[in-house]
Amino acid sequence: MSLMIEKLLGFVMVLTRISAFFLVLPVFGWKSIPVRIKVAMMVLLAIFFSMITPLPLDAGRISALEAVLLIAHEATYGLALGLVATFVFAAVKFSGRIIERQMGLAMAQILDPLTGERAQPLGSLLEMIFIILFLSANGHHLFLLIISRSYQAFPAGSMPTIPVLADGVIKAGSAMLIVGLKLAAPMLAAFLLLMVVLAVLARMVPEMNILFVSMPLRVGLGLLMVAIFLPFINSFVAEFANLMSNLLPV
Repeated sequence: MSLMIEKLLGFVMVLTRISAFFLVLPVFGWKSIPVRIKVAMMVLLAIFFSMITPLPLDAGRISALEAVLLIAHEATYGLALGLVATFVFAAVKFSGRIIERQMGLAMAQILDPLTGERAQPLGSLLEMIFIILFLSANGHHLFLLIISRSYQAFPAGSMPTIPVLADGVIKAGSAMLIVGLKLAAPMLAAFLLLMVVLAVLARMVPEMNILFVSMPLRVGLGLLMVAIFLPFINSFVAEFANLMSNLLPV
């Protein structure tokens, strides 16, 4: 009886960490994916990892309160790892929002059918293209590797190392801002050059309505730069994978 309770507790702990990790990911956390598929996928992964992951538990010495605390620890680990991965993925959408503000499309919003939330069209487009390229390069295998490595760094039943987890989340947030600015830097330079040209035209031709002329120029320049930038997104897939591997607190 105690052996069955130990196995069941170990399975619940593994399922909790995997569920907390995948529920916050940008792909598996989408509302467009049916709940039954999410649950089935998480249960299958939990069965697999519970069979290959050592769980140093003694059911006879664990009370109900301690079991609840162990499950809470696993949820903390899963959420921290998922937040790190989410922040790295958000760099592409963040760069898209920077470009949209330069184009004057900050107020343009659409209903994202994948997440069910309001989003900017350009940022959502860049994110979807990046995710498709990431998954086509077997990037989803990286998620399984993250879970496997997490049990080596944070074995089941261990106390959460909050400083390590918080440091990983903070570094991932900083990397999101830095990488997003790097991706948007060429387009920011193009918009800066456009503003200089418009300023010169405003001095040379004072009667010209610069505001009326600048809006279509900014939108056209933004779409042109995005079209030039799209083929280079594939080169950032490997860089993002390495970045994620380095930032994860495992």
